[in-house]
Amino acid sequence: MSVQERKQRERASRERLIVATARELAKQQGWDAVTTRRLAERIEYSQPVLYSHFRGKREIIGAVALQGATEMAVAMRAAAAAADGPRARVTALARAYLAFAERHPAVYDALFQLDGGLAYAREDTPEPLKDAFAALLECLSEVAGDGVRPELFTETFWASLHGLATLTRAGRLPPEDTARRTELLVNRLAML
Repeated sequence: MSVQERKQRERASRERLIVATARELAKQQGWDAVTTRRLAERIEYSQPVLYSHFRGKREIIGAVALQGATEMAVAMRAAAAAADGPRARVTALARAYLAFAERHPAVYDALFQLDGGLAYAREDTPEPLKDAFAALLECLSEVAGDGVRPELFTETFWASLHGLATLTRAGRLPPEDTARRTELLVNRLAML
C-alpha cells in the first residue's frame, strides 16, 4: 500500500469517527451539544484536524443526514420486500419509516429538521437523499391511482408520515394510536 493510499484510508477513518461521534453526542444530549470543540475533545484530535474534514457543524449534520438517508432507504426497502401484496408493502413501508424516526431521532432531525446544507428535491440533491425518496416511490407508485403522478402521491404520503413522526415525537399525538393512524393512512390515502 502506498503512502497516499494509507493517508486516504486514515482520513476516511477519521471522517467516519467524526460522524459517528456527532451522531452519538446528538443522540445522548441533542444537537445543541454537538460543537466542533466537543467533537474534537471526544475524538482526541485538534479542532483544525476536524475542520480539515468538515467546515463546521452544518457539514457534519449534512454527513449524518446522508448516512441516515442510506440507512432509512435500506430499512424501508427491506420492510417492503418482506411483505406480500400492495397493501402489506405500503403498511410495512410506513411502519419502517415511523420506526426509523422513533429509533433514531437525532438522525431524523439531521435529515428533516436541521440545516445540513443539503439540497432537497432538486437536480443537485445528493444521491443518498434521492435514493431514500426512490425507496418510497418504488413501493408507493403501484398504489398512486389512475391519473395521479406517482411522485406527487409519494410526496404527499411522505409528508403524512413525516407529520405523524414529528407530532408523535413532540407529544402532540398519543403514541399508543400510531398503528391505527398508520392503518388509516394506508387505507384512506392509498385507498387500499
